[in-house]
Amino acid sequence: MKMLNVFSENDFEILIATKDRSNLDFLLPMFPFEHFSTFNILIVNQSKIEVLSSDFDNVKVINTTEKGLSKSRNKAIANASKKICLITDDDVVFAKKFKQDILLAFEKNKKADVITFNHQRIGDSKPQKSCNSSFKHDDKSIWNVSSIEIAFQLNEIKKNNITFDEYFGLGAFFETAEEFLFLKLALNLGLEVYFSPEIIVSHPQFSSGKDEGSDVLIYGRAALFYKLHGNLVFLWLAKYVFFLFRKKYIRFSEIRKKYKIGLAGIAKFKGLTNNKL
Repeated sequence: MKMLNVFSENDFEILIATKDRSNLDFLLPMFPFEHFSTFNILIVNQSKIEVLSSDFDNVKVINTTEKGLSKSRNKAIANASKKICLITDDDVVFAKKFKQDILLAFEKNKKADVITFNHQRIGDSKPQKSCNSSFKHDDKSIWNVSSIEIAFQLNEIKKNNITFDEYFGLGAFFETAEEFLFLKLALNLGLEVYFSPEIIVSHPQFSSGKDEGSDVLIYGRAALFYKLHGNLVFLWLAKYVFFLFRKKYIRFSEIRKKYKIGLAGIAKFKGLTNNKL
């Protein structure tokens, strides 16, 4: 059966978050198979010093002195113009057919407002997610999504005023879970969110989200759990800290300190939101 061409290649836009850039050279290794200027790209460059510019019609740049990944993502969404948008970072390497795979996934699933894909760690032979078939996301499955895997229909995101929570994400108060909160908001508002197994990017091995026992992650996750579940957070935090100890992410002598770090994250979130969930 012949598929309808719902989207053309010009309906696709890549939204890149970066900082302190003065030229476009960083784009070259991201597109090893084709020059970046053949794609519609919107770059948000956060910097108090450097100013980025583009001589290419397809490559748009917004310079801002704001700080924070979620703020960068939101500015990109607000200024995007194409029907299908892909969120990404400045250190990924795109697969050769990533654009075709994304557009085809939206053509195959016309109900989808958001589709998350798969990625590989550079040097690994296997993808991050072992599932090789599509499925509909729920509140549980979105925990495993990275922001560099998220594509969406721009009109539905803007129409429903879906944005990244600017308290969360790298460079924010709580440096975790921004993609989870974005997708959870989409689900809560009734959008159709799906997974499609195509590998669209490769990414460096290190991920801040994997440093399980770090102060930053405990601080952020405690704030996140308070946002999601209110005062149940105190029971959760005790169980979480002992889980970290059992898994040897922290030492026994650190348990008290790590619990206090979680309490500090909760208190900070309460202060930022005037104690309102």
